[in-house]
Amino acid sequence: MALHPARYWHRLNDGRLQCDLCPRDCRLHEGQRGACFVRQQVDGQMMLTTYGRSSGFCIDPIEKKPLNHFHPGTSVLSFGTAGCNLACKFCQNWDISKSRDMDRLMDSASPTDIADAAVRHGCRSVAFTYNDPVIFAEYAIDTAKACRERGIASVAVTAGYMHAEPRRDFYAHMDAANVDLKAFTEDFYIHQTGAHLAPVLDTLLYLRHETTVWLEITTLLIPGLNDSDQELTALSRWVANELGPDVPIHFTAFHPDYKLNTLPPTPPATLTRARRIALDAGLKHVYTGNVHDVDGGTTHCAACGLALIERDWHRILAYRLDPQGACPGCGQRLAGRFGSGVGTFGARRVPVHIRSYSSGQSSC
Repeated sequence: MALHPARYWHRLNDGRLQCDLCPRDCRLHEGQRGACFVRQQVDGQMMLTTYGRSSGFCIDPIEKKPLNHFHPGTSVLSFGTAGCNLACKFCQNWDISKSRDMDRLMDSASPTDIADAAVRHGCRSVAFTYNDPVIFAEYAIDTAKACRERGIASVAVTAGYMHAEPRRDFYAHMDAANVDLKAFTEDFYIHQTGAHLAPVLDTLLYLRHETTVWLEITTLLIPGLNDSDQELTALSRWVANELGPDVPIHFTAFHPDYKLNTLPPTPPATLTRARRIALDAGLKHVYTGNVHDVDGGTTHCAACGLALIERDWHRILAYRLDPQGACPGCGQRLAGRFGSGVGTFGARRVPVHIRSYSSGQSSC
């Protein structure tokens, strides 16, 4: 077990430790773990039990995170650990995020090892994903620091469920984030995720208005649970009014999994309807995901409507931005981070092993 001192906790009068990382505020006796399963009281101290350990590393297209306005076409070194601070009944990575088996964490790598591997494999960024990086914040922050020293960007794929102080510390080291806005009702959050909506909205507001982190949003549409016209309209209007019309949002297709394995998959027509509702609400960059839909994957100029980046799932079909990230038709700059042009990684998925050069050991 990789025990590492954790931050964001305080001692209670009865000897328990309260975790101050996320709104669950877990209060732990000696030896007890939090709801996330990876933060534990050990010898009177709060410890992170997964520091330096991963469920695996893979090189993905950045569009898979999904991020459509952050260095399109480039590769990202992705990894996660185990556990989660939400209890989503529909989790698509439940074998990792719900895992209570630390033996799943087969790969060992220090923050420096990960940054070196990203450079070695030509990755533009590293993504903390598969399970929520909030619960391994210390490991993610240290890795992001090592990456920044080598010119590698850091990406958080997260549900955004955390308290204000760790949120400030965490996002001070991130360059981009995709936040899962899982629904737009408190009822859904309570009954389907075991969490609350307000802290997620607070994270979105913080990212948009108090940081320079590039932000995109994903909502997984689950038939009958969060896909009504009324809810989609309310969600879209909130994003447009509170975050701004340039924030990209991805409506993605649910497939039956975990505890919601008897529900039907999301019909493509639902994604098309959600996209139309969001566009009508004033959002400029609305995408569909987990389906083949060129129209729903294409980025248009917000000023003249020219198709700037055409996509099919994670594959870029055409790229028309100029080197400054502007529309060649009207000169309007596209919101996002575009560097000097489009990457050429494509839609591949490449599992990799991180060699720990500092210890001379390989994690295979």
